[in-house]
Amino acid sequence: MFDGRWRQAVDRSTGPVGGWLVRRGINADLLTASGLVFSVATAVAVGSGHLLLGIPLLALTGFHDLLDGPVAKAAGTASVRGAFFDSVVDRVSDAVIMGGVSWYLISTHRGELALLPLAVLGMASVVSYERAKAEALGLSAAKGGLMERAERMILLGVGFLASWLLVPVLWIMLGLVTATAVGRFVRVWREAEGPPRPAPNTRASMPADTAAGRWRQGGVESRWRAWREGSSARPGGGRAGEPLGRWRARRQEALASRTHRARRSARPRTAATRRDAGTGGTHRD
Repeated sequence: MFDGRWRQAVDRSTGPVGGWLVRRGINADLLTASGLVFSVATAVAVGSGHLLLGIPLLALTGFHDLLDGPVAKAAGTASVRGAFFDSVVDRVSDAVIMGGVSWYLISTHRGELALLPLAVLGMASVVSYERAKAEALGLSAAKGGLMERAERMILLGVGFLASWLLVPVLWIMLGLVTATAVGRFVRVWREAEGPPRPAPNTRASMPADTAAGRWRQGGVESRWRAWREGSSARPGGGRAGEPLGRWRARRQEALASRTHRARRSARPRTAATRRDAGTGGTHRD
């Protein structure tokens, strides 16, 4: 929901901030790494029972994640490696924070409630995976939803306001994250109807008129199977699928072809020799 409705407005407001940070010598990777540090601090604060302290630490974690993109754009260092690093750190940060929440629930509530933040984390991972896999397949429908990462952090901060509020908030988060995962799955399923699409920037998109393209269209596995089965159809092939028998058959064919050519080339020379011997070695024009 955040990406679909307010992303452009937020980018316009964070762009100048990103430029200011670049002029102060701060780069995007530094912001991403420091955001992970603040997520660990949030988990420690929450796990030790200091929920109110976890609110500003969680906010700092979110601000670092929000600003690393504008900083990379302002510095001209936006790259695939940076995007990969940011995505991995986000997943690790989510796991660390939810681990701190589970630790707190084990300490203050029944042990079964510790599974609740783990369930939220699992469904959040499904939401992230659906988008990553859809984009890898060239689909664009796995965006948006009721509960993306920004919404999860905001709602979790609301749960940190009071100990009695945390468990209901986690149940709400679980329901909304599950609805987001189901919604993305349905949208991608509908967009994927029709002929299969080649994955972008992969070897599968190689033109079919090239040798490698024809080889991949035929399939390595099917060609290997045909090569093995073809060995049993030749003389000396032995058992079906025996590569040695196919080599022997080719060897025998080569020897037979050489012998046949030698016999054909030898016959005219023998006849000419006999004619020369019968006429006394004279030649006629």
